[in-house]
Amino acid sequence: MYKDEMIHLHQLLVYLMKFLVDNGVSSSYFKEYAELGVSPHHIHKTKSAHKYAIFLLAHGIATVLSENSDDVVPRSVADRIGKIAERARAEMG
Repeated sequence: MYKDEMIHLHQLLVYLMKFLVDNGVSSSYFKEYAELGVSPHHIHKTKSAHKYAIFLLAHGIATVLSENSDDVVPRSVADRIGKIAERARAEMG
């Protein structure tokens, strides 16, 4: 995936995160993402930094969905995304 495509995906996940938080989901699910300090507007950041941010957001979103309804996202999927996020962090250096 090209960097500009990753930035677009990053932005879409940020919109979804904001929707969830605006509708009562605790922002604590996205604490690690917020602490990372990489937003879609930071186009100067590396592709690997955006990749890590995407997986942190995806993990938070999947965790929210798995805890609120097992029918939407199984807990195992949220856990697997968390493991992939850790690998992405290692790639980031």
